[in-house]
Amino acid sequence: MATSAEILPPLIISRFDFERLERLLDRLERSGKPSANLELLRAELDRAEIVEPEDVPPDVVTMNSRVRVADEVTGEVTELQLVFPAAADPDRGAVSVLAPVGSALLGLRKGASIEWPLPDGRARRIRVVEVSYQPEAAGDTHL
Repeated sequence: MATSAEILPPLIISRFDFERLERLLDRLERSGKPSANLELLRAELDRAEIVEPEDVPPDVVTMNSRVRVADEVTGEVTELQLVFPAAADPDRGAVSVLAPVGSALLGLRKGASIEWPLPDGRARRIRVVEVSYQPEAAGDTHL
């Protein structure tokens, strides 16, 4: 995701999301289908600060959050929801946490930017413009 010269932004992940994502990764790794996307998510989890759900700041992208992101080159703003793989639906902007952009968004705060790889090998730099819905802030930690 990041170039060697890039300083990665800090990540905050709720303990609840961390545990669910660890179980997902363990299950996928045991299935014998390793992928670069799993490795990207594992690397993000390894560097994240894990906090209790009630301690997640309201401007942090968590699982099931709805966010607006801006392409830092084109200025194009896109609305996305970060979801588990089974709920992914590109037509409605639901992006899997296993997709490179999903792994890149997890744990970022409003105003933070990060580079993420595109399928064609290029990279795109995006910035979190707004966290319009976050389950922890809304008291919906059962999602």
